[in-house]
Amino acid sequence: MIGWRREPNGSVTNTFITNMNRSVATDSKLSLDADRRISDSAQMITQPYHLYVERTDPTRNMARYYAMEISMTLFGEACLTRSWGRIGKSGQKMTHHFKREEEAVDLFLDLLRQKRARGYRPAGPDIGEHCTRKRKIV
Repeated sequence: MIGWRREPNGSVTNTFITNMNRSVATDSKLSLDADRRISDSAQMITQPYHLYVERTDPTRNMARYYAMEISMTLFGEACLTRSWGRIGKSGQKMTHHFKREEEAVDLFLDLLRQKRARGYRPAGPDIGEHCTRKRKIV
């Protein structure tokens, strides 16, 4: 029934709008209830997984990099992102999606073993080199 209704306190109410807002799907008692808990299926990764390794051989004009990272998607899936190519270039990228973080970690570790076997090593100066350099004080 569409029309206006006078409330006991003297206010006027549109009955069409009131009836339309009383549907079960949009009832505020269901969607905004204080006791309802927000359940977020996306969880944080237990520890960060980042890897950047290089393989260089000046005699063969080889300068390659390989990078991997595990992150979580907005849908709560574990995502292993790999990128590789020539150092200084954009290279290629591949993404793998997993339901569980453990599956992504297994592939991460398998690929790490393969790259170490092929001669890839962490990039940067030797460990401790920055500590042994003497600085000139001016």
